Amino acid sequence: MQFHHYGYVSHDPRIKPAAGSGVSRAASLPEEVDVLIVGTGPAGMIMAAQLAQFPEVTTRIVERRAGRLEIGHADGIQARSVETFQAFGFADRITAEAYRITEMAFWKPDISQPTCITRTARTPDDPAGISEFPHLIVNQARVLDYLAEAAMNGPARIRPDYGFAFDSLHIAENDEYPVTVTLRHTAGEQEGLSRTVRAKYVVGCDGARSGVRSAIGCTLAGDQANHAWGVMDVLAVTDFPDIRTKCAIQSHSGGSILLIPREGGHLFRMYVDLGEVPADGSNKVRETPIDTIIAKANEIMHPYQLDVRHVAWHSVYEVGHRLSDRFDDVENPDAGRLPRVFITGDACHTHSAKAGQGMNVSMQDGFNLGWKLGHVLTGVSPASLLSTYSAERQVVAKNLIDFDKQWSSMMAKRPEEFEDPSELEDFYMRTIEFPAGFMTEYQPSMIIGETTYQALAAGFPVGKRFKSAPAIRVCDANPLQLGHLAEADGRWRLYVFADSAAVDTPSAIDEFATWLKTSPQSPLQVAPQTEGVSTWFDVKVIYQQPHEEIDITRVPEAFKPEVGPFALVNLENVFGCLPDDDIFSARSIDRHGAVVVVRPDQYVAHVLPLSATEELAAFFKPIFTVGV
Repeated sequence: MQFHHYGYVSHDPRIKPAAGSGVSRAASLPEEVDVLIVGTGPAGMIMAAQLAQFPEVTTRIVERRAGRLEIGHADGIQARSVETFQAFGFADRITAEAYRITEMAFWKPDISQPTCITRTARTPDDPAGISEFPHLIVNQARVLDYLAEAAMNGPARIRPDYGFAFDSLHIAENDEYPVTVTLRHTAGEQEGLSRTVRAKYVVGCDGARSGVRSAIGCTLAGDQANHAWGVMDVLAVTDFPDIRTKCAIQSHSGGSILLIPREGGHLFRMYVDLGEVPADGSNKVRETPIDTIIAKANEIMHPYQLDVRHVAWHSVYEVGHRLSDRFDDVENPDAGRLPRVFITGDACHTHSAKAGQGMNVSMQDGFNLGWKLGHVLTGVSPASLLSTYSAERQVVAKNLIDFDKQWSSMMAKRPEEFEDPSELEDFYMRTIEFPAGFMTEYQPSMIIGETTYQALAAGFPVGKRFKSAPAIRVCDANPLQLGHLAEADGRWRLYVFADSAAVDTPSAIDEFATWLKTSPQSPLQVAPQTEGVSTWFDVKVIYQQPHEEIDITRVPEAFKPEVGPFALVNLENVFGCLPDDDIFSARSIDRHGAVVVVRPDQYVAHVLPLSATEELAAFFKPIFTVGV
C-alpha cells in the first residue's frame, strides 16, 4: 500500500480522502443518481465497494431491510473470492476470523455393519496448489460488513440507504437520467410511502424473487430436482470425530449430510437429506420442523449421536436450477440499444447451496460490472463496454448450473447407486478447480484479446484470472506475490516481462518503455492523466535477473513514474526474479519477454510480445474514448 505521496498521513491509510460525490454526500437519498444499486447482498455490496473508488460517480445502494444483515444464509468463501478480497484490502482480516477448510472427509456405510457409517477417505482441499489463498467458511453477514467498510472508506463514501423496497421502474430514452425507479419506505415515519429516484443506470441485486428482473421482462428458466434438504446452523455436543472437518456423509438408508464447520470453533452447518418431494408436497416440505431435521441427521449419522443445544438458523429448500434469459434490459442486442438496467447474483441464476458457489459467483458478477460502470460514467470508455457484462457472466452462470446439477444429484444418490464406490470423492477431486472459482474463461471481445501470442506467457491464459507468482521488489529486496499488489482501484495493469538483456544494455524492453512513455498511441498517453501520470494504468516490469544485478537508476522512467504534487518517484514497480522461484519458469514466460495485460477485475485480457506496440495500441483504442 502506498501513501504519503500527497503529504504525511497519520490516520488509517485504508481510509481514502473523500472526493467528488463523497465530499458532499447527501444524508438522504437524492432524486438523481448515476448508479442505483437495489439490494445489499454480496453482488450489490462488492459493486458499491468498487464504485466507491470512482468519486466522480454518484452511486447509492438501497435495501428493504431496516439495517445490516445479521444472519446470512451463505457461508462458503472460495479461494477466488479471497483473492478478490485481497484487492479490496481485507483478505488477511477475514482469513483470521474464518474457518479454513484444508481437507474433506467422506463417510459411507460400513461394509461389516451397513447400518453404521465409517470414514472411507480424506482428500486435501487443494492438492494441486491452484491457489495460495485458502478456502474459508464465514458468515455472509461478515462478508457484507467488510465490503461495506471498503465502500465507506473509498473516496465516494458509499453507505447503504436502508428501509427502501423496489416497486417498479420505467425507462425513457434520450434522457440524461433515463431510468425512473419507484421505491417504497419499509421502515420509519414514512413507512408505506413511495418516492422516485431517477438514475442513469440501475442494477438489481435483489435476490431470486427480483423485482428488477421482473420489471425488465427477464424470466428464469430451469427445473426443480424435487429433492428437499434441511439446513441448520447449530451448536451441539457429539461423539462424531470429524465434526470440525468438512464431510460428505452417506448412510445405508440413503440419506446424506453435507457437514460444514463454521467460524468460531463450535458452530457448524448441516445440509440434511429429507428425500424426494411429492409432486404436490413442496409447501408441506418447507414446513418441516427443526426437530425432524435433527432426528433425520441422527438417523444418518448412526452410530454417532448429535445432541443439539442451540439452533442459530435453519431452513428447508428444494434444489432448483434456473438461469435468466439475459442479464440486462436489452431484448434484442442487434437493434443497437445499449443496456441501462442490469441484474446480478440470485436475480439471474439460482442453484443449490451445497457447491458453495452462490455468494462467490454473485460477487464476481458485481466485480465484473462495477469497474465497467465506473469507466463509462467517468467518460473514459464508451457505453458499449457495458454490453460485455451479460455476454461474459451469463456463460459463467450456465457453467455453474451444469456443475451444480452434477454435484447435487450425486450428493442425493444412495451408496449402492454408484457404479464405483469412490465416484463421489473422485468427482470432487477431479473438478476442484471449478468450485475454487478458477475455471472462468472469458472469450474474445472488446476487452479480451485473441490468443495469438499465448505461448509467450502460457501460465497466464488469456480470459482467465491472473494467477499470481512471487517476484522480488528491487528497491527494498522484498519478496512479494505480484498479483497481491493489484488493488480494486479500477485500473488496468500491464505486467511487462523483460527480455534477458542486462538493465544497462540496450534491448527490447528499453524500446518498449520509450514507446510506452512517449508515443501518442501508447495507452498511457491516450488515457486521462493526473499530474502527468496515467490515472488508469498500473505498470510493473519484471526482469529475469536477481535484484542484486539490477541497477534501479538505469531502469527506464516508464517504470518509475513521478507521483503526487511533490513529483515523488515511485520505485516500487520494478521487480527481479527469486533465485529459487523464478516467475519466468513458474508461469512459462518466453525469455524474449512479453506484455501481459490484466483487466481491473484481475482477468488476463491479452498477451503480446514486447515489439507488438501497434497491436497493444489497437487493443486499447476502442476501450478508451478520451484522447482518441
